[in-house]
Amino acid sequence: MTARFRPEPFAAAVTGIGLVTAAGVGTEATWRGVSEAATAPSVPHRPELHGLPCDFMYTITGLDTRAVLGVAAQRLMDRFSQLAVIAAREAVADAGLDPSVWDGSRVAVVIGSAHGGLPFYDAQHTALTERGARRVSPKLAPLTVVNGAASSVATDLGAHGPSLAVSTACSSGTVAIGTAHQMLRTGACDIVVAGGAESVCSRLLIASACQLKAVSTRRDDPESACRPFDTHRDGFVVGEGAGLLVLERPEHARARGATVRAHLAGYGASSDAYSAVAPDPEGLGIERALRAALADAGVGAADIGHVNAHGTSTVANDLIEATMLRRVLGEHPLVTSTKAMTGHTLGAAGGIETALTVLALQHQLVPPTVNLDAPDPEIPLEVVSKEARTGAFDAAVKTSLGFGGHNAALVLTRA
Repeated sequence: MTARFRPEPFAAAVTGIGLVTAAGVGTEATWRGVSEAATAPSVPHRPELHGLPCDFMYTITGLDTRAVLGVAAQRLMDRFSQLAVIAAREAVADAGLDPSVWDGSRVAVVIGSAHGGLPFYDAQHTALTERGARRVSPKLAPLTVVNGAASSVATDLGAHGPSLAVSTACSSGTVAIGTAHQMLRTGACDIVVAGGAESVCSRLLIASACQLKAVSTRRDDPESACRPFDTHRDGFVVGEGAGLLVLERPEHARARGATVRAHLAGYGASSDAYSAVAPDPEGLGIERALRAALADAGVGAADIGHVNAHGTSTVANDLIEATMLRRVLGEHPLVTSTKAMTGHTLGAAGGIETALTVLALQHQLVPPTVNLDAPDPEIPLEVVSKEARTGAFDAAVKTSLGFGGHNAALVLTRA
């Protein structure tokens, strides 16, 4: 039997974080919103979605993208790309890096998105059908392609290394960070700005999600609609946002005296090869990804003290993921899903939630799973609810599952 190849252990340094979410604009505001939350933020009804069974979504407030980016630059980016650029600038500044003096050829960008500029597609289709072909914008392609965020961030920062887009549905941000880990391990670059970005207030997409029965229809109480691991969960609520990390080769971070927030020690990915929309009912695909990440990091189940779960608030996903986590990690890790504070940001979720996992390691604090009022008795986990819980843990896991059976897991360790 041929031995399986196992790369040498490698832990990338996490030196910067940038967050723009419905829970807060900026890393500090988002962490404060998520960790101190007793209730979800306002989840407004959106006029674009009027008449649909789910006409509400988590929306970023208090952010003037035109003022931050400038009118000319803003016009060349769809909103998901705008959020990515804003998060990237914060992450790079947080890392203590100055793009005006770095060697851009050694800086890469990897950003995940599930849908790219879908709302702009909607608007241009309306323009075509109602006003004719001459009213369609020539900027359709550059504004809507999934690689728009990566391209915009690379241009804004002067990053001349590889610029990649990852699109694996709701695991896109996690796969992007895992891809960055692999790039740094090979020495292809010294710095990677990686994560996810999404903004999909699309009538077409939400209508389809309603038909699929994937989203909550609690129109009378949208703030409590997203309730991961709760007995009364009935689907997720879409959100918008961006979460990006600055990852570096450890020797590069040491050489410049960077402050390291945490280490990205392991990555695993897999495919269910089961269904276009439903997860493997036994959770075998995400289990393979998680076991691969643990092996990559060289840690065991007993070492994991915290899990930021995918936890979408759908009936099937929560139970399947929870059963798998108990099977692989046991009952001791403190588990949370932060989606009740940010919404399910689809391709951005892994980027945002990995950043929150880094912050949980730093603060030794696990944020609560908001809206968990009646824990599902079939969920065999220690899920943190109501209030954040302190702990002592040196390693944490982030899991993600995506439509089409795309699974990813990361292991992060305390700096």
